[in-house]
Amino acid sequence: MRNSKTSEPTQRQLRVGEQIRHILAETMQRGHFNEAVLIDAHLSISEVKLSPDLKHATAYVMALGGVNMDEILPALNKDRNVFKKEIARNAGLRFTPTIRFVADNSFNEAEKIENILREIHAEKE
Repeated sequence: MRNSKTSEPTQRQLRVGEQIRHILAETMQRGHFNEAVLIDAHLSISEVKLSPDLKHATAYVMALGGVNMDEILPALNKDRNVFKKEIARNAGLRFTPTIRFVADNSFNEAEKIENILREIHAEKE
């Protein structure tokens, strides 16, 4: 039995999150959007995290080169019903989760850490 105080996702959350990530990626490749900014956008979905009840999902998205994220995120969230329909059609879940798109800042954080480590290494020499 899981400890309710830990925030580790269950195997089901991980499996369904990965399934939804694939569905979102396929939907983006087809490019059937209502928002014009999304049609030519090259996006990557790094992860989808689900709430314990599987009713809410957060998709971490990054544009190629990190450009136009201030336009892309609102457009993705405005078009979330396009994605929700595809998830309902392909995932086979009892409830289709509500999707929220957020910027994936893990690449920026990793770059900051690497720069700090380089600076420390340069100071030692």
